[in-house]
Amino acid sequence: MDVTMKKIIEASYLTADSAAHYRTILRYFYHQHERMRDYISPEELLDYLRSIPVFLDYQEEQLHQQLAQLVKWNNLIARQDMTNAKTIEEYKKKRFRYQCTPYTVEIERMLVQLEKIGDTFQGSLERSQFDRLLQALTSLQTEIEHELKKPAEEYMRIWEDVFRYFQSIRTSTADYIAYINSEQTDQRMQTEAFLVYKNQFTTYLRDFIVSLQKTSLQIQQLLTELATEKMQPYFQKLIDHRMSIPRLEDVSTSKEDWLLEYTEYWDSLRQWFLGSIHHQSELDVLQWQTNEMIRRMTRYVQRIGERQQHFRSRKKDYLQLAKWFGESKNLSEAHKLSAVVFGSMTIKHLQLEEGTTENLHVDPWDETPTELTIKPRTTRYREKTKPGSFQANDEKKREQRKKYLEERGQEKRIIEKYVTQGTIELSSLSTVEPFVRKVLLGWIGKSMASKDRIVKTDYGFHVKVKLKQDQMITLKAEDGDLTMPNATIVFEEIR
Repeated sequence: MDVTMKKIIEASYLTADSAAHYRTILRYFYHQHERMRDYISPEELLDYLRSIPVFLDYQEEQLHQQLAQLVKWNNLIARQDMTNAKTIEEYKKKRFRYQCTPYTVEIERMLVQLEKIGDTFQGSLERSQFDRLLQALTSLQTEIEHELKKPAEEYMRIWEDVFRYFQSIRTSTADYIAYINSEQTDQRMQTEAFLVYKNQFTTYLRDFIVSLQKTSLQIQQLLTELATEKMQPYFQKLIDHRMSIPRLEDVSTSKEDWLLEYTEYWDSLRQWFLGSIHHQSELDVLQWQTNEMIRRMTRYVQRIGERQQHFRSRKKDYLQLAKWFGESKNLSEAHKLSAVVFGSMTIKHLQLEEGTTENLHVDPWDETPTELTIKPRTTRYREKTKPGSFQANDEKKREQRKKYLEERGQEKRIIEKYVTQGTIELSSLSTVEPFVRKVLLGWIGKSMASKDRIVKTDYGFHVKVKLKQDQMITLKAEDGDLTMPNATIVFEEIR
């Protein structure tokens, strides 16, 4: 089975019922592993758990059960501790010390990073990362030109530096752009409080763009020269270094697999900066996104300014305009000033309906003008409407009323069929129609809300319901049976 389709049993403790216990235990193992303490005894772990207020009543037997479960999930490795066994009984009890597995260490390390990140993207646009990547690539090219005479360990260090800086560039820039494009940040940019940070954001992005443009061209030139074919001897040195590391277990990875891995890593680095025939380089996309962020911030600042300008008092502007008009020497000069301030007052607009003619050589004034009705610009204006006619559906109403009364009469006759000497005893009924059961239950429900238990029905008579809570019956109907208390329905008056 493909490893990507394998069930990760080591992550079961994250969603188990006692996840709080399991996570606390494994977080303690992780912290001790980071301090180079691999084996932890249950006694030490129990003391730590009881020091937490939530686990004051934590029992030793529960701890051993949960440690055994974590061993089953491959989160812990149990190692029998025989150093302190003084008697045969102690030896038979199999005292264990526990060590967390590599899977658990990586899962906890990932969770620690996720807890630091929180609910928002972080990241940054670090200019120095591109400079460091350029230095690492320059060192790599220098070693290739000197025919790789140094130990293989030195080449592995340079390779790790290159991809450490490259990975930092990819993750930090992607996270920061996602942060800028997030809905929360976008909403904050549209508030007036953003004006305080406007210059800081734009300066930060502009400096990053300038540094990126200076460094990216040199990186692209280096990667163009360092083609995949030219890197093959360097890849061989990396493989030799990995082969020189002694392993006790059988390593299934072959040299061809390692060579393919390094080749794919290098191709991904070159495509990120140089692109390919089918895709634009991610470097160009990053530059476009950064420029787009600057343009978007500028638009937000402009809108905020316009919004503030909209609510600003124009009293001084109007007084200045009045002063200019008052200082006009004659009416002609006032007309010119008006044309500059307010625009032309007598301009004519021509409008043609679409599809009037398809002849390109016809002049507009040769066509018949379209008459438009101009409505007053006031909120009190309402268009005149003519009263419309309506149809009298008396015949339909009579038919519907007649049909309704017939149905109610039919229902009444069916109900009266179950009346025996002015009463209906539910326990004595045989199988009834569904609507009869619904009517009877409706009477019972209405009687419960009435003080005298008397209900006026839709059929023109009054009934009184006597409910017998201690006597259960089964009311049978055509669509099913209903178990309920027995009831006696007494007809007080028939009209």
